[in-house]
Amino acid sequence: MGFSGCSFRNTVAITSYKMSSGAADLRQRRKQNCTESDKMAPEERHKENSKLGRSPKYMLIQRFAKLFFGCLAAVTSGMMYAVYLSTYHERKFWFSSRQELEREITFQGDSAIYYSFYKELLKAPSFERGVYELTHNNKTVSLKTINAVQQMTLYPELIASVLYQASGSEEVIEPVYFYIGIVFGLQGIYVTALFVTSWVMSGTWLAGMLTVAWFIINRTDTTRIDYSIPSRENWALPYFACQVAALTGYLKKNLNCSAEKFCYLLVSASTYTFMMMWEYSHYLLFVQAVSLFLLDSFALAQSEKVHEVYKIYMFSLFLGYLLQFENSALLVSPLLSLVAALMLSKYLQMNVKKGTFMSRLLKIMYIYLVLTVTLTLNLLLKMFVPHKENEHLLKFLEIKLGLNTTKMKYLWTPYVCMLAAFGVCSPELWMTLFKWLRLKAVHPILLALILSMAVPTIIGFSLWKEFFPRIMTELSELQEFYDPDTVELMTWIKRQAPVAAVFAGSPQLMGVIKLCTGWMVSSLPLYNDDDLLKRNENIYQIYSKRSAEDIYKILTSYKANFLIIEDSICNEVGPVRGCRVKDLLDIANGHVVCEEGDSYAYSKYGRFCHEIKMNYSPYVNYFTRVYWNRSYFVYRINTVISFQS
Repeated sequence: MGFSGCSFRNTVAITSYKMSSGAADLRQRRKQNCTESDKMAPEERHKENSKLGRSPKYMLIQRFAKLFFGCLAAVTSGMMYAVYLSTYHERKFWFSSRQELEREITFQGDSAIYYSFYKELLKAPSFERGVYELTHNNKTVSLKTINAVQQMTLYPELIASVLYQASGSEEVIEPVYFYIGIVFGLQGIYVTALFVTSWVMSGTWLAGMLTVAWFIINRTDTTRIDYSIPSRENWALPYFACQVAALTGYLKKNLNCSAEKFCYLLVSASTYTFMMMWEYSHYLLFVQAVSLFLLDSFALAQSEKVHEVYKIYMFSLFLGYLLQFENSALLVSPLLSLVAALMLSKYLQMNVKKGTFMSRLLKIMYIYLVLTVTLTLNLLLKMFVPHKENEHLLKFLEIKLGLNTTKMKYLWTPYVCMLAAFGVCSPELWMTLFKWLRLKAVHPILLALILSMAVPTIIGFSLWKEFFPRIMTELSELQEFYDPDTVELMTWIKRQAPVAAVFAGSPQLMGVIKLCTGWMVSSLPLYNDDDLLKRNENIYQIYSKRSAEDIYKILTSYKANFLIIEDSICNEVGPVRGCRVKDLLDIANGHVVCEEGDSYAYSKYGRFCHEIKMNYSPYVNYFTRVYWNRSYFVYRINTVISFQS
């Protein structure tokens, strides 16, 4: 039995009226609460001041001084950290005294690819033309046209190139210094954001100082800036730190309207920017959304504010989907499913009368309902939305988290430093501890205030005494980055190789070749594309026990003209057998037999990278050595095969 047109319109009208009235009531309550908090805050402060015998003018000066010196300390900490990174980088690589080629060699693997596209944007006749060439790139990987902006998340490079040209920096600073200067500046913002978060949580900027100290001391665990300056994490995580700082302020109670609006806008802007800068950002935001869900479920945060943050997630996801060339990974991300489930559950709660059996049931089943809807929605989206790349990204992330947990510490160690500083400096936590211990000899409030200042001061002085001399020694120590073999290889390619040549080798070396020479390569160090991963796997066979004919067929299928063998991979001596590149290849190819805990290698062919150096048939029939040094052997792939011995 169907509805009539009239009844259907009435139903829609009633539903729309309820939703609009509910939204209006929510906005009215927020406005009323905001107004009440603005009115109540001065009254409460006035009563407190009158009890303590302090004038409002005295308290205003005290608050201003606290805010001024705290902000000054936060900004100074960020600036000093950025200067420290710049100085350390100069001391490590002697950057200012090197030629352009030697500077570019310091960018390794995927970092080299990121910076190479930044160079291409600056060389383009116009920004529009540069963007078009990146989105329709057929000069990087042989036989393949890629959208480099989408595939490699090149928005940082787009922004850096625009800033470099729009600011007129061409005559003032070299492109490489401008690029790494932005990254170091973002790291300074990162530190400042951690400082502010710890300050907001504890109420004292001593916690911020302690956070910065621990962050710098544990720099090898808090950042990857030493190993890969252009990596996406170094561009994205400072924005996430700003988002965490703004979110911490936004969720505080008794916040005045101006501060609340500022925090809300900062959360919105930093969330979206973070999502645009890093392809894995939505997984990190998913963890944050789960944390907010738990806080809301146990009434530890204001429900209305939490659901406003959910709306920010939703808006950022859909805007990111549109501006990232309809990135399907965002549509099937667990973040979208969770936020949609939370908003649906909230809508059901708002539209069910309080006190009824249904409202009690929804309250009891809230967590179960959210989890069920999240899983169901995610499964439905994966059924109907093509997401092949996203599945691969998730598998890669799981492997990276599972096998390289120590290398992923930079994601959570900064916040461990921040929480540790908060725990030491927060008077509320000290008071909670003393109440739990039931101290009666000394007043708990007085003791908490004393210890919350004394303990971080003692820790700070001890850290200064122990670690400050080490940091100064590190900055004064002249290191040396010396790689003449790679310089010679790049120089030979630029002088001797044909312009249309295609090079094959390890993906990490191919990234450096693309940056330093501009020549086309057969593979890239990318892990979010099935075709490129298959290429990498196939080309790595040059270090396996395969025949010359097999390797020749693989390389010619990608139109490669030159093959580069790296001695460091071919003769790798790792600390653990079975984890080297050649060991993994032997296992994948079935050339290793395991019996009773022992492994035996078996293949009727020798290892290709060793055999090709012997210069005997059939290897010389397919490949001709044209260049070599201590680290690299370059072979031309013959187009006409001679089987003469």
